Amino acid sequence: MTNLNWKHRLRGLGGGLLAGLAGLLSVSATAQVAAPAPVAVGGGCPPLLQHTFPRLQDEKPQSLCQYSGQVLLVVNTASYCGFTGQYQGLEDLYARYKERGLVVLGFPSGDFFQEKKSNADIAEFCENTFGVKFPMFAKSSVRGSGASPFYKQLAQQSGVSPKWNFYKYLIGRDGRVAGAYASSTGPDDAQLLQTLQAELAKPVPARR
Repeated sequence: MTNLNWKHRLRGLGGGLLAGLAGLLSVSATAQVAAPAPVAVGGGCPPLLQHTFPRLQDEKPQSLCQYSGQVLLVVNTASYCGFTGQYQGLEDLYARYKERGLVVLGFPSGDFFQEKKSNADIAEFCENTFGVKFPMFAKSSVRGSGASPFYKQLAQQSGVSPKWNFYKYLIGRDGRVAGAYASSTGPDDAQLLQTLQAELAKPVPARR
């Protein structure tokens, strides 16, 4: 191989190393909870919401960017858990505050071995048992190396991954995590409601 070819290969390797270093620095910045709010890109969509998931009912792709500027309560759900009854409280919370800008987002997960196998079965259970109207997404992973990129970012911003089903993250209108709550914290918990109401009272950020 000529010296010229080796020079080209070394330049390519150096570019790859620099790109990898830039990626690590970006992840590190995201993990700092106290960092300033990130600059929104993609038509005003915060970085945390720049993800797409299949809808539970029909698996049609849904961008989380459609919820920009709203207050989100993100919950990893399961059908056979001792906390499954929280579906009712979550639906009641959604009905109570949706006109003010709250959206509850449900992410079924089998990470704790308490979820049905198919999305169709999960959708039928949620509708027939609890009359769930808030948005639900297809079954996915929420912790560990196999977690979805969205849940990895939630863990980075909050400093904690879901410990069990029905773990809750509250995302403010600015697209950043405003609170994280254990599975045992119900939808009617006083502290959760206080933080939720404070986030709802904030103005919707101007779109860029």
